[in-house]
Parts: sequence; structure tokens; C-alpha cells
Amino acid sequence: MLAQEELTAVLHPHHAMTWAEARQLAYRCAAPLPPGPTSLGTAIGCTLARDVLARQDLPHYASSAMDGWAITGEGPWALTGPGRGLAAGEASVIATGGLIPAGATAVLRKESGQVSGDGYLSLRPEAKPGETLPGRHIRPAGEEATAGDILIPAGTLLNPAHLALAAVAGHDQLQVQRKPRVAVVMTGSEVVTSGEPAPGQVRDAFGPQLDAVIPQLGGVPGGQLRIGDSYGEWLAALDGAGDGKRPEVTITTGGTGKSGTDHFRAAVAALGGRLLLDGVAMRPGHPAVLAELPDGHFILGLPGNPLAAMLALMTLGEPLLAALGNRPFQEATPLLSGADVEASPGKTRLIPCRIVHGLVFPADHAGPGMMRGLAWADAYMAVPPEGASAGDRVPVLPLPWTAPIGTPAPLSTESLQRGRQTGWPA
Repeated sequence: MLAQEELTAVLHPHHAMTWAEARQLAYRCAAPLPPGPTSLGTAIGCTLARDVLARQDLPHYASSAMDGWAITGEGPWALTGPGRGLAAGEASVIATGGLIPAGATAVLRKESGQVSGDGYLSLRPEAKPGETLPGRHIRPAGEEATAGDILIPAGTLLNPAHLALAAVAGHDQLQVQRKPRVAVVMTGSEVVTSGEPAPGQVRDAFGPQLDAVIPQLGGVPGGQLRIGDSYGEWLAALDGAGDGKRPEVTITTGGTGKSGTDHFRAAVAALGGRLLLDGVAMRPGHPAVLAELPDGHFILGLPGNPLAAMLALMTLGEPLLAALGNRPFQEATPLLSGADVEASPGKTRLIPCRIVHGLVFPADHAGPGMMRGLAWADAYMAVPPEGASAGDRVPVLPLPWTAPIGTPAPLSTESLQRGRQTGWPA
């Protein structure tokens, strides 16, 4: 349930929330998706929702740890054919991993035995002591786990080794926390997708970027759709007319202003939706919009400028997808600013930054339509409206593709040189 200040923003959507309030609203407005089954091939990177148990002992049969012979008692041993039980004084050939026949007491290594011409197996003179002791070179059933043991506890982020363990235990599917499907609707008749744009055109910065970022934020890409600037195209796109199955989240780019060609709000209203948030007191990214449709699915409207859109996605999309994926809210880390940052009365300034020796330095080339500063950033800083002086603590959050705050990143000669060229402090 939304808090009172958040409910006020829903009822009065023209009130621009602070950056911190907007992040909290985006997290609290959504409930976790229910868990569901997935195949082992698609479970990598998912969070396990139900314990994986050993269905039987692992291994489920006693097996040989060596190539050689299964033997019973002390030698010499009469060789018998494979696939039958052994009586005292008998042996049969066995390979590593082979099923220990009934009656066998040990496995004699190939290097420790010799077969005579009359078909009898005996120890080599150089065989090590203890080669025929009971249990020698036998992997007992249940050595790794017994039936009912918890092999992988719920809450585990699944890696390839977990999937291999689940397969060994006989599982074909796992119950995992579902990830939200995220579709992207890109607008603008002036956008071109290849080559150098002509005057009046802009090159698409979202298509190559968003499908890569969505998995890093915990979502599953649900396809991209390019539309023009007409109301009809907007309405059809947000209604999920493409495949008839609306994704949990739809991200739109552009069209969040209030001109005659901006149809986000009208299309949401026509679908019976409501605006949860209409604008955030931040720069860049102020005209971001978050809406909810009657079926509980969300629409996140990003502004059309590339950097503004990405910082709006970090502000609203990151906590929204975290909530839907049942992950904790990501708190900002306060770090010391390494430079003075001017005030922006009434608005939080979001600036790509580089972290050097625990200090954060704002990036150059960080205008709303620029991507150069973000491309070399370690994180982004949220400078309060009153600005910050060098030595002040400012909230800092990682980018989806960078290391968590506090993880040291070595500076190579090449990165230092690149930093000098792009304006980073070296």
C-alpha cells in the first residue's frame, strides 16, 4: 500500500516528487511476481524460490573409483563375467564409475593386479599395502548426499554449478522467482537506426542499449516496437496489440512532454490506467512518468534525451523491477565529493561520476542528450538541490553494468590516459 505522501502524488500527479520519494514510490507500488517453474537451461541467474532436495542418495549406487577389478576377499581370484554377483574368491572387470556388483568387497586398481594365463587375478609384487582392504576404491552410495538433504536452499542466485547439481539430483525444472517481462516502445519519426543522421534527424540511442540494460536490472526483454507520433500508434502499442499478451512493464521513450504530439497520458487514460508519478524534481530526467494499468501492469515513460532517459530508468525502473523480482531496495551509498557541484534549486542533480580513491568526481559531457560521460562512468551521484562542496557526502548509486560501490577497480595506464583525454581526474 502506498504511503500518504505517495497517495497524494497519485491523486495530484502534477506534483513533482523528489528524487528520493520517486525511488521509494517505484519500489512500493509493485508486489513481487509469483514464483514459477523454469527449465535448467533458463534458470541461470534466477533466484531459487523452493529448496532443491536430493530425491535419492547421491550417488545413488556404490561405484568404482578406479579402472580395475571388483574383488571379493583375498586373492588370487577367479575371473567371472560382468553383470553378476561375486562369491568369495571371485573378481570381475570394472571401469571407473561402474556399478559395484553384489558381494564385492573392494576394487583392485588395474596397476595393482595381473591376470595369469589360466584366468586368475593376483596382486602384483609391487602393489601397495592395503589394496584389498574392504571398501578400497569404492565410492559408497550417499557419499555426497542422502535422500531428502537440501542441496540448494531457496534464495540462492543460481550459477552453472547449481544447475549441474540439480541435474545430477534428477531435477528437470526448478521453482524460481519470476522476472518481469519488459517491452520497449520507441517513438519519434525523426529517429534513424543506421548510418549518420542528417540535420533534423537523430540516431537511435535506445535500441542498442535497453535490451542489454533490462537483464542487468533484473528483467527479461519482451521485444522492441518502433512507432510514429500518432495517438493511434501509441494506444495500440500500450495496449499490447502486438501479441495480445501485455508485459509486466512497458518502457516508452519520448512523448512524455505535454505538447500536441505527446500522447503518453492520453493513451494511459484511454486504457483505464492512472498516473502514479508525473514528473520528478531532478535534472536531467524531470519529465519521467510512471503509470499503472487496471490489470496491474506498469508503463514507465522515459524522456527522449538519451542521458535523461537512462537516469530516469535508474531512478524509477531499477526499483520497480527490483520490487517485481522480489529483490531488496538498493540504498545509495554516501561518498565524499571530490569537487564542488553547483546548486539546482528545487531539483536533485543526477550526474555520471567516476570514483577515484573513495572520492566521486562528476563527469564532463553530462548534458541531457549526451552519452559520452555515462560511457566512462563508474556510478551516478545524486547531488541535493543546495549543491555540494568538495568534501561533502553525496548519495552515489552504481550503474547496472558497473561494480557495486566500494569494490576497488585498478587503474591501468590505458584507463588513466583515457581519463585524461575525457576529463576524469587522474
